[in-house]
Amino acid sequence: MYTRNETKIINIGGVQIGGGNPIAIQSMTNTKTHDVEATVNQILTLEEAGCEINPGNIGNSERVQKVVEKAKAYHIPIRIGVNSGSVEKVLLEQYGGVCAAAMVESAKKHIDLLEGMDFTDIVVSLKASTIPLAIEAYTLFAKKYAYPLHVGITEAGTLYRGTVKSSAGLGAILSRDIGDTIRVSLSDDPVQEIECARAVLQSLELRQFGVEIISCPTCGRTNVDLIGLAKQVEERTKHITKPLKIAVMGCAVNGPGEAKEADIGVAGGRGEGLIFKKGEIVRKVKENELLEVFMQELNQIL
Repeated sequence: MYTRNETKIINIGGVQIGGGNPIAIQSMTNTKTHDVEATVNQILTLEEAGCEINPGNIGNSERVQKVVEKAKAYHIPIRIGVNSGSVEKVLLEQYGGVCAAAMVESAKKHIDLLEGMDFTDIVVSLKASTIPLAIEAYTLFAKKYAYPLHVGITEAGTLYRGTVKSSAGLGAILSRDIGDTIRVSLSDDPVQEIECARAVLQSLELRQFGVEIISCPTCGRTNVDLIGLAKQVEERTKHITKPLKIAVMGCAVNGPGEAKEADIGVAGGRGEGLIFKKGEIVRKVKENELLEVFMQELNQIL
C-alpha cells in the first residue's frame, strides 16, 4: 500500500503534491469560459478563499500526444480522471458493471498511454458518487501505483447533504493515509467547497487553517444562550489565521475541565460566565459582558 509519504511528488504551478506534502485543495470555476472577466474574478475569489489548484481537461485520446508534448515543454502535470459514471463500456462488460477493479483498470489504460510517451507527471482521480465504491477504488489503486491521488466524492449534492457526504467519504479515504489533493463537489457556490475542504482537513489534523472552535451540544444544565454565543464567537474569530483552539461551553462547572486542551474558552453560567485558558479559570464576568471580555482576552493571546 502506497501512502502519502511514498507517492511521487508532482509540481502544479508551484504547489507540490505527493511525497507527504500538505494535502492541497482544489475546485473548479462554474462560469462560462468565454466570459473571461467573470471567470478570472471567480478564480481570484476561490484563491482568496484558499483554493490552490484548478484543473483542466485534455479531451479525446487523439489529442493526448499533442497535450503531452506541451505538458513536457512547460512542465505541466496531467490528471487522469476516472469517474464511476464514465467507465468504458468494454470494461463494464468485462467486470460485470461498475466496480473498483474496473475503475482502476480504466486508469491503468490511460497511465500506460502516458508512460508509453515517456510522461510520468501524472495525478489520478477515481471518483464515485457512492462512498463505499470510492473508498474501494482509491484503496485498490494505492496498492498498485505510487502516483499522487486527487480524492473526491463526485456529485455529492447540495450544500448541506453534499457537505455531509463529502466529509464522510473524504474522511474515510484520507484516514487511510491515501490522497494528496482533494475537492468537495457541491451544487453551490465553489467557495463553499473550499470552506468544507478546509474544515475536513483541519478536523483530521492534516492541515491547520487558523481557529478551531469546539463547543458543547448543550444540555439541561445550560443557562446561557450557548448556540447564539458559539455563532458569535465563530463569526468574530473567522479572520484569525493563528492556529488556536477555542472552546465555547455551556456549563461553568464542567466546561473548563472538559475543554482543558483549548487555548482559550468561555463557559456560561446563571447570569455570569467564566473565561479560561488551558483549563485554568482567569476571569469571572457578567453574562452580558461575556463575549466582549472573551474577545479582550483572546486579543491578548494574539
